[in-house]
Amino acid sequence: MSVIPADVDTARQPPMTIPLRHFVVALGFLVAAVGLRVGLAIGVAPGATRLAHAHLLLAGWVCVTIMGAMTQFVPVWSGVDLHSRRLATAQLWAVGVGLAGLAGCFLFGAFAWLPVFGAAALLGFWAFAYNVARTLSRLDGYDVTERHFGLALGFLAVVTALGFLLAVDFTRPLFAGVGVSHASVRAAHVTLAVFGVVVTTVVGALYQLATMFTQTKLRGVDVWLRRVEEVGYPLGVVALAGGRLVSDPTLVRVGGTLVALSLLGVAVILARRLVESSVDWTPMLTRYAVAAVALAGWSVLTLPAWLADPLAGDRLFGAPGADSLFRLGFVGFVVLGTLYHVVPFIVWVHRYSDRLGLEPVPMLDDLYSARLARLDFGLVVSGVAAVVAHDLAGLSSVFETAGWTLVLVGVAVFAANLLRVIWLHSPQSLVGNAAASAVDADDGAG
Repeated sequence: MSVIPADVDTARQPPMTIPLRHFVVALGFLVAAVGLRVGLAIGVAPGATRLAHAHLLLAGWVCVTIMGAMTQFVPVWSGVDLHSRRLATAQLWAVGVGLAGLAGCFLFGAFAWLPVFGAAALLGFWAFAYNVARTLSRLDGYDVTERHFGLALGFLAVVTALGFLLAVDFTRPLFAGVGVSHASVRAAHVTLAVFGVVVTTVVGALYQLATMFTQTKLRGVDVWLRRVEEVGYPLGVVALAGGRLVSDPTLVRVGGTLVALSLLGVAVILARRLVESSVDWTPMLTRYAVAAVALAGWSVLTLPAWLADPLAGDRLFGAPGADSLFRLGFVGFVVLGTLYHVVPFIVWVHRYSDRLGLEPVPMLDDLYSARLARLDFGLVVSGVAAVVAHDLAGLSSVFETAGWTLVLVGVAVFAANLLRVIWLHSPQSLVGNAAASAVDADDGAG
């Protein structure tokens, strides 16, 4: 059963409405993204659906989830107060409106509006980065997770600026006179978004979560691999993005090698933590196991592909056909697994922690339905396996359509399970006056 770790300071966390609303909005983006991908597979999706899908999946689901999780757990893990709850509330509105607008522009061809919604998303993401950076700046020193989060915030500032410039360039060319093209800037933007923001955050969180919830410690080769990753991975991301920006194949090869080998080391660390664990397996750990296998497979496939043809358009996310293995198999399952702990954790602390010892209270794992968790796991694993088989082996398009349909049903079950936790145990958290409570509780950290 999941427990509340003894070494976290839950008194530092913001009101539960702030992170929970981030997670609910992110779940909406996830369902929309997968729904669009099903529409694309069956040939009924309008406009630039792939761009809309990518932004809803990565910026909408993953990044908004990261925003909610960092806002909640940086104060908890680091033992400092959040810089500003006002900004934490405002950032969701700006990012939510911006990303929904961007997706709509891509779907309906309204490219003239891209800079408007891009500016809204930019302001929201920068508000988040500033808020968390100011929170982390209060620390005297940084552990491995906090260092990764700091790097991810830096990448986020650059990524969103590039994204805004790309949005403007759709209607008013900006890059013709500076020696780069829209395509090369987009490649750098995507590289920094996926490998810089998303994966740096995910890896940093795994150092904390994979040890905490397997009740193990990094030891032996784990420590060496972590040291290599801490230096090699960020350097690799910068080289990979920079090489793609200036179309330098040598720089891309160097960066890609560092990225692939570093992430293979992360897969080994995660797998070793899971193997050495003696605790009962939870939905979180089962999904982490899938992520470890997917990341290892992606690394082995990607390294030779990037070395052979580093600037090929079909190798942006790794080896040809490996993008679903990476985005769904690794990133997706880490986020899905983490949310199976994060959402019940927040609800439990706010609803039941002060009753502990005074009356019977449920454990974290009692808050969600184990049957629904098994069902969504089976559906999503089967769906991702079918999509990966189609992408890597060139199987019939039936596999792609069936795979994305299974993923859609699975994420719908997943979302229903987590929303059920909120509805049954803390329904007021999503309908209360979050803005007022945030202002009243703000500690004057302007």
